[in-house]
Amino acid sequence: METRMTDRSLLTLLLLLVGCSIGSCTDDTNFKFCGSWRHGNNTHTLNYDLSPGCKNITVSANDSTLSVVGQITSQCTKSGSKSLKIDSVALWTKFCVHWEPLKDHLWLELPEQKLHEQKVTLCEPSCTQTCSCLDLSPEGANRPDGEYGIANGSVQGDRLKDKVLTAYVFLGEPINCTGEEPCDNASQRSNQVKITKGIEMGSHVVGNVTLPKTNATVVEMKENFQGFDFKAPAPDGADPETLPSIHLPASLKPAPGKRAKLVCTFFRNKTLFQEPKRDVKILEDVVGITVENEVITNLSERIRIGFHHDALNKTHSRKCVSWDTKTDPQKVNWKEDGCVTVHMGAKKTECQCNHLTYFTIMVRLERRTVPHLLALTVITSLGNAVSTISCVALIIFLCNKRRAKEQSSPVHLGLAVSLFLLNLLFFFTGTLANVGGEGLCRWVGPGLHYALLSSFTWMAIEVFYTFWMVYMVFSPSPRAFFWYLIGFALPALPVLILVAIGNIYGIMEVVPSDDPSNPYLMCWMKNTPQALLAHYLINISMLVGLVSSGLLMLFLVYWKIRTRNEWRHKKVAFLSIWGLSCLFGTTWGLGFLDFGPLSTFVLFLSCILNSFQGFFLMLRFYVLGWVKRREEGDSTLGSSSLTGSARQQMLQVQEKQ
Repeated sequence: METRMTDRSLLTLLLLLVGCSIGSCTDDTNFKFCGSWRHGNNTHTLNYDLSPGCKNITVSANDSTLSVVGQITSQCTKSGSKSLKIDSVALWTKFCVHWEPLKDHLWLELPEQKLHEQKVTLCEPSCTQTCSCLDLSPEGANRPDGEYGIANGSVQGDRLKDKVLTAYVFLGEPINCTGEEPCDNASQRSNQVKITKGIEMGSHVVGNVTLPKTNATVVEMKENFQGFDFKAPAPDGADPETLPSIHLPASLKPAPGKRAKLVCTFFRNKTLFQEPKRDVKILEDVVGITVENEVITNLSERIRIGFHHDALNKTHSRKCVSWDTKTDPQKVNWKEDGCVTVHMGAKKTECQCNHLTYFTIMVRLERRTVPHLLALTVITSLGNAVSTISCVALIIFLCNKRRAKEQSSPVHLGLAVSLFLLNLLFFFTGTLANVGGEGLCRWVGPGLHYALLSSFTWMAIEVFYTFWMVYMVFSPSPRAFFWYLIGFALPALPVLILVAIGNIYGIMEVVPSDDPSNPYLMCWMKNTPQALLAHYLINISMLVGLVSSGLLMLFLVYWKIRTRNEWRHKKVAFLSIWGLSCLFGTTWGLGFLDFGPLSTFVLFLSCILNSFQGFFLMLRFYVLGWVKRREEGDSTLGSSSLTGSARQQMLQVQEKQ
């Protein structure tokens, strides 16, 4: 593995790299405009006037002159005219204008010429451009059509106009030359990808290869390949202990009877791949791993890459990311998919990935963190466990034959069942996220979301049912089937829509303030723009409506009972109002007060009230039932719900009148 490349191999690789540098390798940003020039049969001339900048380029023609004028180049300043010799006396001549912005290369091509010049170079290719014009787009046919001009204009093969126009104008869009990323980084990143391909095809032996700004190791894998461990080649002056280490698993071995060449490329110039965002950065090393003429994904045994780095600030988190080379190679597109991050101390991070591409460590500088996450997690877990048991007891209590006959029992039973499902799933969501990973969370996440929406729906039904019983005394309430249909079927609709959209449910990270590098994982909505939009449109809007209607109904109920004798029973009255506040979901409104100096207090209070909500509901029903048995015959709040007592009082008033 320590042999060096032969002179012939180096020469082959050098020729390949030089070929890329002068334009033989194409880029997706290249521009090609073609058309048919209708002209007279006199002399023919090419006029050009080019200067640096990024405004527009105009290709125009008349009976004797074809013109290319614009301000789109990086360094080229050139103007003049050139006589064109057309092979035939035909009135139509096909031509193409080529523009490679990343190389500042512009030329005119006459593809059908055989006896005379086919290519006229207007701007020679440059290796040191300072800025480039990209994405030349047609401004439109803003020049009138005529007898002479350009017909059948097309860009990249896409037809623009069929009729003869005197000119086509294309607007340029400058690449960002004032931001944090140097202008030539996009070109250099693209060239580095080609360099890796060149090493694969150009080297005839295995071992270490030294290139400008990069080092590489070529590994030849045979059918008996059992895995391989090695470190990055040490550049001059580098400490070998700080270089990345690679473990190649046996699952990379080629098919029987075949060999495959694997190339590991090590970049120490992070500016080539730096994420153009202020809140994230990548560390010093970038490692690219490719197999000759193959795309490797879904490995049964993950590759392992160990990165050494300086100790990070505790407020910063680190993640393994891979560069998505399937999209535009001119753009930085780091993704976390397919890699697992293993923290091996403050100064080492191991990436375990199931595919091959470019890998590095990304550090997030600014993240919204949660203070006292460990304490909140313990409280939530304890509350969920107690509430789950309490909901089971409450379901048994409401299914009692005597209780089942009451009109309010189906409504209370539906809320108890939905809260049971919510607390049960929330209790296990952290464990399921760590054990099952992203695949399992795609199923658990929708279930947890459905349980939450179902709980909100049943709380809204409680609000409506209270209004019905208090203000529509003589009207019969809807049947239990109607409540069950709304409370259990309706919340499934938005969840099914989000599942169909995709990229919504999965693993969500909750970052602790004291240790951002060790986030708490749970199955819920992912941290994606689509999931965030769905959260606000569905969850937050529904919560706002629930809390608003719940507070209004609490006020109306208090207004009805404030003058009654039973209100003097302070404990029972307070317990009833407290129970109604849980039924109406008003405790969830504390989440809107999580700001300012009381943020931590509100966070703990909201966590306690909502995680123990099932326990508080069970306590209310049992205590009110106990009070009712003690004060049998009295007109108190000790019915199965405050709404039942309110209806009884209003019936008595109506009879007296």
